[in-house]
Order: sequence, then C-alpha cells, then structure tokens
Amino acid sequence: MNTLTKIESATPLPISVDDILAARVRISGSVVHTPTLVSQTLSTMFGCKVYLKFENLQFTAAYKERGALNRLLQLDEEAKKKGVIAASAGNHAQGLAYHGKRLGVPVTIVMPTTTPTVKVTQTQGHGATVVQFGEKFDDAYAHARELEVQQGLTFVHPFDEPDIMAGQGTVALEMLEDAPEIDTLIIPIGGGGLFSGMATAAKAMKPDIRIYGVQAELYPSMYDYIKGADLPCDGDTLAEGIAVKQPGELTRRFVERLADDVLLVSERHLEEAVSLLLQIEKTVVEGAGAAGLAALLTHREEFAGRSVGLILTGGNIDTRLLANVLLRDLARSGRLARLRIILQDRPGALFHVARIFDQEAVNILELSHQRIFTNLPAKGLSLDVECETRDGAHLERLIAALRAVGYEVAPIEVA
Repeated sequence: MNTLTKIESATPLPISVDDILAARVRISGSVVHTPTLVSQTLSTMFGCKVYLKFENLQFTAAYKERGALNRLLQLDEEAKKKGVIAASAGNHAQGLAYHGKRLGVPVTIVMPTTTPTVKVTQTQGHGATVVQFGEKFDDAYAHARELEVQQGLTFVHPFDEPDIMAGQGTVALEMLEDAPEIDTLIIPIGGGGLFSGMATAAKAMKPDIRIYGVQAELYPSMYDYIKGADLPCDGDTLAEGIAVKQPGELTRRFVERLADDVLLVSERHLEEAVSLLLQIEKTVVEGAGAAGLAALLTHREEFAGRSVGLILTGGNIDTRLLANVLLRDLARSGRLARLRIILQDRPGALFHVARIFDQEAVNILELSHQRIFTNLPAKGLSLDVECETRDGAHLERLIAALRAVGYEVAPIEVA
C-alpha cells in the first residue's frame, strides 16, 4: 500500500484519510473491489494513458453503495429499527435499499418523477418504499426532509454527510493502489460527495496528483460556486445522476480546496462518451458515469501526456434512452443518415434513385414520400430516405453521386 500522508490545513475538512481507511475496513467484503484497467484504444485516441475504474460492476451498478453502507453500519439500534429515508435520482437509492434490506433496516426513498424507470423498479426490487415527488432532485429532497420529521426516520444524505464521503473515498484507495502511476483524476460532480472522498484519499496518497471535477453544462452548480459564475442550472440532461442545483455545504469546501479545476461538458459529448464506452470497452455506462470521458472529449489538450483515471460511476441507464443515444451517435458519425431528395412525380423516379444507392453499396432502411405537405410544385415530391453507410466518407460519396446526376439532396442533421 502507498504511504499515506495527512492533508495539513488550518481549517480541517470534515473527513480525513483516516476516516476513509476506517470506512474501507467497515465495508470490506460487502462491496465489490472493482477493477481499474488501462484502455489501450482510448489512450491512443486521446494522447494520454487512460485508466477506467469500473464502478458500474457493483451489484447495484454504481459506486453509491460504498457511502450508503458505511452510513448504515454506524446507525444506533433505535435508528436501525425505525428506518432511514433519502432523496435520490437513483443510484444512492439503490445502494441504500440493497444494503438496508441486507441489514434489516427499513428504507424509504423519495425520487423525482423524471427518474428513469429502470432506477425506480430496481430500487423497489431491493425492498425499499419509493415515493415519487417533483421533477428535480431539489423537489424530492425537500419532500424527504418533511417525511423524515413526520415519520421519525433518519435522513441519509446522498452526498453532504461525512460518513457518505468517507465511503465514496474508498474508490480512490483502490484506484491508486491498483494503478499507482495515475497522476490525474477526473471525477464527476453532482453534489460533490464522490469528489470529496476521492480527493481526500488521493491527495493523502499522492500530494502532487491533479484532480479535476466535471459537471454537465446544464447543471454547473459547483462550477458556479468555484468560479463565481452565474450560469443557469436547469434542463433535461443525460447525466441525471449529477443534475444537482445546489452543491453540498460540506462538499463545496473539498472542491474549493482540492480541485485543480472544475470542467463543464456538453450533452453531445456526454452522449458520445456513453457510445464510445459501449463500442470500445463493451461496457454500459449511464450519462453521469461517462462524464469523465466527456471531459477528455471536451478538454483533451488539458490531459495530453498524462496518466488519467476515470471513474465509470454507474451503469443504470434506461434501455430505450441508451438505444436513442446509440442511434444518434450513428447518425452524427454518418453511419446512419436520412436524406431528403427532391423528385419529379413520375413513373420510374424511385427506381432511378434506388439504382444510385445500389451502385454506391448503401443500404436503404426506410422510405417516406411527401406530396401534400410541401412547397414544391404539384408535379414534384420530396423523398426521405433513411440509409446505412460505412462511415461519413461513404455518405459523402453517395450524396455526391446523387447530385452528379441532377438530384437536389439535403441531409437531415442530428443536433
């Protein structure tokens, strides 16, 4: 094990590396020591050595088990009997529900109504009582605090509690022991619990390590706090697991002191990161879990030549949403396309177009004619062709071949 040194500060932070080491002993054997592996393909792609920590391989498919279990194991007997309550977009809920059931502790979870169905059903499957309230985490949180008082339950915060942060910090202990050459960590931030625990452990093990937080552009709450900015914080993000409007009162202190920077990533890069991880690593990761890779996509020059550790924080993504993300990525890369072609409405018109698709070896998936709802002359029509190509260059050759014989062609773009 690496030699650990304490972080010296005039104002001590709420947890130390000793708390994280104690948490590791406490939860050992009840959570998975997930692998930390080098991705050769991603390393070549980004010009840095990329290590992936597969926390999506936990039983509940997310790192949140660690903090939840650490908290549950320290409840007194009266609190265990009455039960606990939490507000969560899903992964904290599942971790708390799963380990609560194992330990015989009743668990109530308040979830936003927008939570993916897979997370709701899985949480219920672990024996928890699920209450859905509000559209955002903050709405669910306020309702959970009301129920806490009404029912005499113990509230377990998803990120802003020392025991939660200490449990999450065990991720960094494992990463840096398994891959001590890592010199940079990119850690997704919602409320900041994972960052707080991991940064505390990492700085104790390697004081010169660089640590970056990453947030979705639609929810830059910690970014706003650290940068003194006032960016809007709302929207329908793929990374709902880090869609938090207010950073934790405790966690913001860790980010302020230990982060080299906080980066923002777009929805497009989050989608691309989810798709890349499935295609390259053959692993399913939710939007929040892909935020670290999205940061590499967005800020690759920042990490050139480094040994970068990414945490695949969770894999609980709705299958329909995953399908949409993958299809949109195919469309952006040119492997799936929809072309609008203007034709004359006469016999043989479709045959002549199809012949060009055949010549260019492009597979036609779907056709749609439009004669009525169009500004074209009465003898004209528009033909939408959904097709499958090998890559963007193949698509460009098809478009060029169509235009070469006089067709007016326009691709229908994906945002």
